Amino acid sequence: MPIRALPETLVNQIAAGEVVERPASVVKELVENSLDAGAHRVEIEVEQGGARLIRVRDDGAGIPADELPLALERHATSKIASLDDLEHVASLGFRGEALPSIASVARLRLVSASADADHATAVEADGTVAPAAHPRGTTVEVRDLFHNTPARRRFLRTERTEFGHVERMVRRLALGHFGVELRLAHNGRGVAHWPRATGSADAQRRVAAVLGEASSSTRCASSRTGPGSTSPAGSRSRRSRARRPTSRSSTSTAAPCATAWSRMPCARPTPTCSTTAATRRSCST
Repeated sequence: MPIRALPETLVNQIAAGEVVERPASVVKELVENSLDAGAHRVEIEVEQGGARLIRVRDDGAGIPADELPLALERHATSKIASLDDLEHVASLGFRGEALPSIASVARLRLVSASADADHATAVEADGTVAPAAHPRGTTVEVRDLFHNTPARRRFLRTERTEFGHVERMVRRLALGHFGVELRLAHNGRGVAHWPRATGSADAQRRVAAVLGEASSSTRCASSRTGPGSTSPAGSRSRRSRARRPTSRSSTSTAAPCATAWSRMPCARPTPTCSTTAATRRSCST
């Protein structure tokens, strides 16, 4: 077979294998884009574990209408423009591969409005551009994930399992970005809501809400068994140490036969030291 350049569609589908592993991967890429856009509120909606629908809406800076088609082009990004930018990159993503990779294995629709735009603009994966109604920010809809790659779709797990991966991914993002309000819904039902944390008290409440009651009970248990605490195990160990003879002075006044027995494994324990000749011989051996 001769060497030839691969079609753009096939190239994007190959690249999608590195970016899109399952619905949780799509959620991660889209939410990170929202965070890079300076969003203060991000809403995530999924249906059927993300296989049927993933919708991420934010109130970030938005994308200007003339740049919107470029958002679906490979290696088109606003994060870097030179090698110096790459060496000092501080954003969550910068390669410009997420959206085109997702669009190559799903039906993607992107709607965005910047602060100075008169109206929003929508673009489809096939390049169709049209005006739309949308507040400042961006919404990305991903439908029918892996619809054109049945082999990839067969590797998806059950709806419950896939949504579990999505929820864990969102929880991790919630722990890393306290200044962003996050909402998660599945099949039209609200699952989690983490308000924006503006202080240390709000941050502690978010951590408790994200990690759940199990971590709170663990922290309480560890605080009760900390320095200066009295636990049953500690009390037993202290009582056993108190009963155990530790100093040589306490045994120096004991009978020499008992002292000799404690050093001789072949001897037999005796409650008192007899002065009989047989006992003296056994102690001296």
